[in-house]
Amino acid sequence: MKVFIGYDDAEPQAYDLAVASLRGRASIPVDVTPLDARRLAEHGLLRRTIDKRQGPSGRGGHYDFASNAPASTDFAISRFLVPILAQSGWALFCDCDVVALADIAELEQIADPRYAVMCVQHQYQPRAGFKMDGQAQTRYPRKNWSSVMLFNCDHPANRRLSLVDVQERRGFDLHQFYWLNDAEIGALPAEWNWLVGEQERPATPKIAHFTLGGPFTPGWLGGAYDSLWHEEQQRWLSPKKDHDSARSSTNSRVAAA
Repeated sequence: MKVFIGYDDAEPQAYDLAVASLRGRASIPVDVTPLDARRLAEHGLLRRTIDKRQGPSGRGGHYDFASNAPASTDFAISRFLVPILAQSGWALFCDCDVVALADIAELEQIADPRYAVMCVQHQYQPRAGFKMDGQAQTRYPRKNWSSVMLFNCDHPANRRLSLVDVQERRGFDLHQFYWLNDAEIGALPAEWNWLVGEQERPATPKIAHFTLGGPFTPGWLGGAYDSLWHEEQQRWLSPKKDHDSARSSTNSRVAAA
């Protein structure tokens, strides 16, 4: 399984656990590529102008000029490079603030070639005005659909998404899958993108998405499911030799990206 995970300098612990939990529970080989904005820019794959500026919370954040809007992470836009980078087959994208609680090989059983993209089709509006490290919580249709996406890179509809689109289109358009017809978007079961703190816990969550932040977030004041994150961290990133092994493997992928 090709897996692309957003990388943000502000959340290295979250990224490490996302990688370790995905690999640790997988019964198939998992090829992880970090979407590191700086490396993508060095290779000419990401040329959007991003500014660092103070947001309404008084804390720093990203501002995307093409969108004329804030971007909450370094990988807000780079996720849409996945079909271009993967080229063929199925490829999974995840935000870095996820923990895999199931074997992602299960996705192979529900991957439907009729669709260009499959995702959990949340129908909700964020309850809070801010998230994570005090950044503004934006509201728009299809909120969080793009935080976990299973791309069918062989589907002809994904060829409508060009490198130019990723450089120039508004994030608002990209996150709503503007290049696809509704019939080309498939639904994943809700447990594959459980929004921790925003939704009730499913009976058997497959991916826990700490979209509001977690113990890895600077200044975090605590949340109802912090123990889940800590338990998973203890399981996959301890003892230290296992942590070093996961980081070494991750660094190898970063170097190769």
